[in-house]
Amino acid sequence: MVSGILLIADAGVTLAWQEPVSAFFAERQQNALKEELYNPPPHVEKRIREKRPLPGDSIGEIILPSLGKHYFMVEGTDTANLRKGPGHYPDTPLPGERGTVAVAGHRTTYGAPFRNIDQLKHGNRIIMSMPYGRFIYRVEKTQIVDDSALWITDPVGYDRLVLSACHPLYSAAQRIVAFARLTKRLPPTVRG
Repeated sequence: MVSGILLIADAGVTLAWQEPVSAFFAERQQNALKEELYNPPPHVEKRIREKRPLPGDSIGEIILPSLGKHYFMVEGTDTANLRKGPGHYPDTPLPGERGTVAVAGHRTTYGAPFRNIDQLKHGNRIIMSMPYGRFIYRVEKTQIVDDSALWITDPVGYDRLVLSACHPLYSAAQRIVAFARLTKRLPPTVRG
């Protein structure tokens, strides 16, 4: 009976918020990414400043002011990397570089960083805080696309950011994508 109640409680928490067990592990991974970003070993700091991160490196922080959320990002979008937090697609430019920057994140597991990506509205800011600068993007639109829509990372003639996640919630049948345009470049935030 206790097991049944726990299973129902777990399902309720997952539906209302996110999967609690993976959220616990994701929080630990986020803390590790934060520590690596702000106190990197010299060889990692050099790779990030030279904009040559390796998969698994902590590369920056994504701030979603309209959602009241921020997450530390990892280089790479494979399963292991996305368990840590939002992952930068390695075959796209890094934030602040020319072209289309792409970042993926989970909606129901591993901290669910992009759970509410569907609530981003036209004009909302997305801040990419990197060791080499801060880059302000403004949301242009969100769109539901097929899970094989590789065109979302194509260059479009201006500097763009795309955030992608599975859609609908609890399914990987499609993707929800937020498209944003780079509007401002700022120096990096000083951490002390």
